[in-house]
Amino acid sequence: MVNKIVSRYTDSVEENIVEELDELDELFEFAEYDQAEAERGGYSNYSYWRSTFQVFFNNKVAKFCLILMTVLLVFTFIQPYLPNQKSPTKIHIDPDTKMPIANHPPDSEFWFGTNSIGQDLWSRVWNGSRTSLMIGIIVALVEALIGVVVGTAWGYVKWLDRPLTEIYNVINNIPNTIIMILMTYILRPGLSTMIIAICITSWIAMARFVRNLTIIIRDREYNLASRCLGTPTWRIITKNLLPYLVSVIVLNTAISVASTIGYEVFLTYIGLGLPVSIPSLGNLINEGRMLMMIPTQRYQLIFPSIIVSIITISFYVMGNVFADSADPKNHV
Repeated sequence: MVNKIVSRYTDSVEENIVEELDELDELFEFAEYDQAEAERGGYSNYSYWRSTFQVFFNNKVAKFCLILMTVLLVFTFIQPYLPNQKSPTKIHIDPDTKMPIANHPPDSEFWFGTNSIGQDLWSRVWNGSRTSLMIGIIVALVEALIGVVVGTAWGYVKWLDRPLTEIYNVINNIPNTIIMILMTYILRPGLSTMIIAICITSWIAMARFVRNLTIIIRDREYNLASRCLGTPTWRIITKNLLPYLVSVIVLNTAISVASTIGYEVFLTYIGLGLPVSIPSLGNLINEGRMLMMIPTQRYQLIFPSIIVSIITISFYVMGNVFADSADPKNHV
């Protein structure tokens, strides 16, 4: 009796297995071998930079700052060519009194008013913005170029570590303010002097930061494999190291633009900036600072301060967002 029950149970299980196999045969079929398909490699349309910019533009605040800075940059360069624009250095004379139109409040003729000697503040603000932005961008590019080259060599080439560390210690222990003051004393006041004075020490921080990051990733497996295969040092640096440093470089470059404008304002504040004949945001803020306690003349400080704030905040926000977007850890 027991044998009959076991036999029936076994038969029913076999029937169920056969039915399930038949159902599986209906769902699957063998693929035919195709040599061309087998030899064709995999393809991916992924792009690192496209992904970076997509993440960047998905941030509404960064997109707004980018549009704002683009409009500001374009306007500072086309403003002198617009109709009815006044010269930033011309002193306007009242035809009735034959005296300069000094400290004239903003109106339909002088949109930002005039300064203490009768110059149009509207033209001076935009001319000064152009000058300060030019200084900031040039210094940021020079800082990034020197800092990245020195920093990667400092961190990757081991025999350069000792001499470059000693040079860093010497320069870093001298306050930046003293070096900039000495340079402005030695050289003739002007745009080139301002750029040289700031560039002399500004690359140190970038080089040190790049050096530390290079040391961290210098001895990873793929770099060791590249060295074993005889890959040149310059190619390892450009292909294996720098892509991981893009986010850091972009962030420091963007912040450098804002800090350079701050240095320019500071040097002008202590009387070592650009000559008064060259309008800049530093000159304008320094002039407005003297009139800050006079309510009817505070506009001479407010307008250039607003432009400086827009520039510094926009570059800081864009630099942070782009650094996060370009970080390889966020790309899978």
